[in-house]
Amino acid sequence: MSRARRRAALRLPSWTASLYWKFAVFITVMCCTLAALLGILVHVLVGRQTENQARGAALEVLDDAVATYVAGEPLGRNASVDPPDLPHNLREMAVHRKERGTQLADHQGRPTMWAVAPADGDRVLAVRLDYTDRAATLHGLDQAIIGSSAAAIGATLLIGLLAVSRLTRRLHHTARVARRISTGDLDARVGDPRALRPDLAQDEAAAVASALDTMAATLQSKLHSEQRFTADVSHELRTPLTGLHAAAELLPPGRPTEMVQERIQTMRRLTEDLLEISRLDARVEQVDLAVHQLGPLAERAVQATGLEVDVDVVRDAQVETDRRRLGRVLGNLITNAHKHGRAPVVLTVDGPVVTVRDHGDGYPEDLLDHGPQRFKTRSGNGRKSGHGLGLTIAAGQTHVLGATLHFTNAPDGGAVATLRLVDGRQLPQD
Repeated sequence: MSRARRRAALRLPSWTASLYWKFAVFITVMCCTLAALLGILVHVLVGRQTENQARGAALEVLDDAVATYVAGEPLGRNASVDPPDLPHNLREMAVHRKERGTQLADHQGRPTMWAVAPADGDRVLAVRLDYTDRAATLHGLDQAIIGSSAAAIGATLLIGLLAVSRLTRRLHHTARVARRISTGDLDARVGDPRALRPDLAQDEAAAVASALDTMAATLQSKLHSEQRFTADVSHELRTPLTGLHAAAELLPPGRPTEMVQERIQTMRRLTEDLLEISRLDARVEQVDLAVHQLGPLAERAVQATGLEVDVDVVRDAQVETDRRRLGRVLGNLITNAHKHGRAPVVLTVDGPVVTVRDHGDGYPEDLLDHGPQRFKTRSGNGRKSGHGLGLTIAAGQTHVLGATLHFTNAPDGGAVATLRLVDGRQLPQD
């Protein structure tokens, strides 16, 4: 069997990775081990004590039987000479070594303690005591040990699981908050009571919760500082750019003047994009939702870009959206496809879903993993330029519309952006 197959064969169910179940198995195994060890120890000690007491009692009866035998008086019912069912090793001890001895053995299916002593010649004097009551007492002790051990294991397991469940609940809550933070909800906090009260002892879960809350607060503060800086810079740039634009209009016609005007237009677009991102970050955008036919909206968005796009309306649908914001999203996706992909660029409408696909090299891995990032473009080879805000704005406006936007790569090459809008036919009617 190959190593990969052995690993697959030894793969445990997913629930075994849980701290809760690991702790339950650990408590169960440890309690069972301790109970077994203590039970065996008690059984051995009590068994030895009970057996020694029976041996002593059998030897006392044997002494009385020897005295009776020597006096020539009749023996009692538990004493006899050369009984046929006497254990062989006891007979050998009395006959050949002329020694006394005891042994626990069966007599007519019942546990019996035998005691022997040498008699005259090769004869053996033996007594037997019934060991049934003592064996029953020992068996009852074993049952009591098993019952009490099971009760102790159950109680310990229950208390242990209740204790560890509190810890796992706190850890799961911390994990949920961490996932919310990773999706952009920087207001999320764990708020662990132990972390909020320095007078309480801090355990590991509280330390993790405190560290996560501190990280989120620091990240939120830095992000707000960045957003304020971006908004301030954008506002400050608008006035000088307006003056530059007016001054460029006064320059004499020519290629130098066209180059200056192009650069000014690029800076103005960048400034407007930064202002739009600032509004999206501040969540102050007001959406104007209405029910529209998606096909005509998509065709107008393509016409507004002035770029060559193949439009394919497979199935038109009514959607609830803001026409201006939808045009902004589709326009940015189309522009990005033309700038960083290769023709043909295809826009497909299939119900409430719009896909924009190019036939270039596709989206980079970091964009697929983490989504669009401002000031980071799709192409990193320097062949095509851009400030990387188009997809960021598209994602932000999509969120405002209540829609979803996913970025993938086609199996046969090319980047695919899939926009799923709110289906207007599923909205409640007045």
